[in-house]
Amino acid sequence: MRRKRVLPPAVLILCTAALAGTAPAVASPLTATAPARTTAPPAAPLRILLTNDDGYNAPGIRKAFERLTAAGYDVTIVAPLTNQSGTGTKMMSAPTIAVKHPEPKVWAVDGTPGDSVLFGLSEVFEGHTPDLVVSGTNFGPNVAGLATHSGTVGGAVAALESGVPAIALSTGGMAVPDPAATINAMGPTMDFAVKLIDRLRTRAKSGPLLPKGVGLNVNHPVVGTDGKGTAAGVAATFQDPQAPLQPDFTDSGDGTWKVDVRFRPQPPAKGGDVEAVGANKIAVSPMNADWNTGPADFAVTAALIAGVRP
Repeated sequence: MRRKRVLPPAVLILCTAALAGTAPAVASPLTATAPARTTAPPAAPLRILLTNDDGYNAPGIRKAFERLTAAGYDVTIVAPLTNQSGTGTKMMSAPTIAVKHPEPKVWAVDGTPGDSVLFGLSEVFEGHTPDLVVSGTNFGPNVAGLATHSGTVGGAVAALESGVPAIALSTGGMAVPDPAATINAMGPTMDFAVKLIDRLRTRAKSGPLLPKGVGLNVNHPVVGTDGKGTAAGVAATFQDPQAPLQPDFTDSGDGTWKVDVRFRPQPPAKGGDVEAVGANKIAVSPMNADWNTGPADFAVTAALIAGVRP
């Protein structure tokens, strides 16, 4: 069942097609005649925990680190040691975990994106919780049913469960990805991500970047044959309910079954993330870390169990 939630007004405002982003305001230098008490201190750099599911050294996370750092953010990578695509929200499944610190500002956790985020929040950022967790940018889309099982989204969910605002970033469309074009499109993805984060910070002022418990799942299309094109716009979307990956099992006759996964996309839901990315728009879907479906479905469930006794 697809999770539903009434979108907070703040999220609807942030996700309009006119989203352009602005840089955080910086106080003017103190003049000779101005009293000292009127001078606002410079804004502290935004502290970002950067993770992903493709691995700490993947092109997407390295592009994200480069671009976010260049934008003036204080960025620390805490990401899986190896590729963890498709691990979803899996975490804390082993009694011990290996962690490497291969270079300054980079931690590689031999676990899932969720493990990486939890380690980062409790150890790397101990005593100074980051302002934002960014997960990605992922190689390929995380729309529709792909998002439900995505490690990229799973990393963001782990942050939301811990009370930290989070954004999941993905680059790709609903076609077999072209490696070169997808990697090129990570540049425009991060250009947009910087604008989005700047917009969030400007609107939040000194408060949280997003409404409590709400994260954003951002999917940027690959535009043009080389992936360097500009998206046609930005759309506030919901997660399309379809599951485009369909398994096919073949009996090998020896107690094992061969698994073949086929890509079978369905017609996109109007207003959903699949429709937006298919139109070369950036899909921005609000998400939450629980499985609540909203008051209407709660009422239906209450009616279904009315009168039932143990």
